[in-house]
Amino acid sequence: MREREDIELTAAEYVLGTLTREERVAVEARRTREPALDAAIAVWERHLSPMLDDVAPVAPPPDLFPAIEAAIAGPAREGGGQDGARVGTRDGTVTDLARMRRRLGRWRAAAVGAAAIAACLAGVLVVREVILPPSRTFVAVFHDGDTQPRFLLSVDLESRELTIRPVTAEPVADKTYQLWIVGEGISPIPRSLGLLEDVSGTTRKRLDQVDPALLRNATFGISLEPPGGSPTGQPTGPALHGTLIPAED
Repeated sequence: MREREDIELTAAEYVLGTLTREERVAVEARRTREPALDAAIAVWERHLSPMLDDVAPVAPPPDLFPAIEAAIAGPAREGGGQDGARVGTRDGTVTDLARMRRRLGRWRAAAVGAAAIAACLAGVLVVREVILPPSRTFVAVFHDGDTQPRFLLSVDLESRELTIRPVTAEPVADKTYQLWIVGEGISPIPRSLGLLEDVSGTTRKRLDQVDPALLRNATFGISLEPPGGSPTGQPTGPALHGTLIPAED
């Protein structure tokens, strides 16, 4: 995860334009051999480019930069000094023009850097929710009171495949286990997902028609029913329930 956050921060700084020329060249070289970095830069560009739509382009006056240079060099002309010379100012103090320019550059870089760091930190904070792909595998554990788990269910949201594994569950004479699901947008009452006919092995089922977002928030149940399943279409015997939690950070 730390490596991923470093990639996101580098991508953010690259898109925000806060890297030095040497650093930009290095990042551009990395993009050709690091697909993860290249993809992160593309995502940042998509996220930040709409901000430019609200800013109308403004051409600076043609004499702006010469005016800035003249303002900085003004004391040097008055004191008869040149770049790097110690010159007199209007209040009689002595200063080093080159040092003053370096300080001006550092102050400007610090101001830009502070804003960029704040933006990047904000981006890193939301990166888990917005940019990084969420966990696609979830699990539900079916307990009977304080005993060891009876069943373990895992769901791959991408393929919408359910895998049910018995842990301590054992076959019961003249009974069968039946799987159920209930949830908003799926069914307001328990809906059968079929029987777990082989309690000694793994059972797999697919829910191709269920939206992954709805599946993520569903509640699952396993009930003990007569052979062939519930005669009423609803759970009739003792039932265990479980909700999904992420299987990975």
